[in-house]
Amino acid sequence: MARQIYAVIGNPIAHSLSPVMQNAAFRALDLDAEYVPIHVLNDEVAAFVEKAGKTLCGFNITVPHKKAVIPCLDEVEENARIAGSVNTVTIRDGKLSGCSTDGYGLQTALEEAFSFEIKGNDLLFAGCGGAARAVAFHFARMGLRKLYILNRTLETAQNLIRDVQQYYPAMEGEAAALSDKECCQEFLRNVPVMIQCTSLGLHPEDPSPVPLEFLHRDLQVFDTIYKPTALLRYCKENRIRYATGLGMLLHQGARSFSIWTGREAPLEVMRNALPPIPGL
Repeated sequence: MARQIYAVIGNPIAHSLSPVMQNAAFRALDLDAEYVPIHVLNDEVAAFVEKAGKTLCGFNITVPHKKAVIPCLDEVEENARIAGSVNTVTIRDGKLSGCSTDGYGLQTALEEAFSFEIKGNDLLFAGCGGAARAVAFHFARMGLRKLYILNRTLETAQNLIRDVQQYYPAMEGEAAALSDKECCQEFLRNVPVMIQCTSLGLHPEDPSPVPLEFLHRDLQVFDTIYKPTALLRYCKENRIRYATGLGMLLHQGARSFSIWTGREAPLEVMRNALPPIPGL
């Protein structure tokens, strides 16, 4: 039997830590499989998917292809379809099936880091980028009481809340622009957890998306980026509870692994394969 090949696609993709984590899992379970990064440009998604159906057993999708991949698939799980975001594709007998493990990944990371339960609770998203859309739909399905969103473009945040409420009307929502300092401070006072979903922090000189002086000791901060961002450095220096995006990466990846292989993911092997974040 030929070696099974899995992949992660994105633009860019060189920074991805998924290969080191997934390959460690394959080795731990003695599976003849390999996971590789593939750089796919924005206009190459359809061509890649057509080829993948003949050569791969499955693949992950990262920014910016999570929506663009959907029309190319044979079937898409309902919650991923309505969210318009797929990050995991399974290929069997040439048939491509898509789902999203992002929501599960962040939910599990929040439980692990903060013992935080989604149901009946409130959350703040700073930004609507990356996995925010899939996560918002997943959290609403899990019983989130209210979602606050601060975003550079107010309309984008309002549209996300509207889209989620179309399917989950019980979830309350409130949005404001990141430039609205009064709302920013009010939202941060109202929630136990803030999730940083912008791209700020990918570069060392990037500022925090929210004014650091508005953060307080009762807040718990989750940054989806796994670098020593200005936000995370401030939290560490001021003893504000925080967690990095490595937890979300780990748990969404473990769920993808289980979907592909039908085996329980070797979670601690995958965790130990991820490099520590310098300074944190």
